[in-house]
Amino acid sequence: MKLEIITPDKSLFSGDVKLVQLPGSNGSFELLNNHAPLIATLKAGTIKIEELQSATQHTFVINGGVIEVNNNKAIVLAE
Repeated sequence: MKLEIITPDKSLFSGDVKLVQLPGSNGSFELLNNHAPLIATLKAGTIKIEELQSATQHTFVINGGVIEVNNNKAIVLAE
């Protein structure tokens, strides 16, 4: 799945990922490849990702935001 994490100031991450863990407003959730279309709000917390090819893990702390998933592409607009 392609993932982009964007803040008002800059792009934090762009690339192919195996999984994404997100701090949803109603509880944490995880996205895997070929996830169904989704729009959700995010609360303050940590986004954890695992890259597809290298299995490298990254974490990003956010203050909230929104995620949209469609056609195996996820875009996080984070604060």
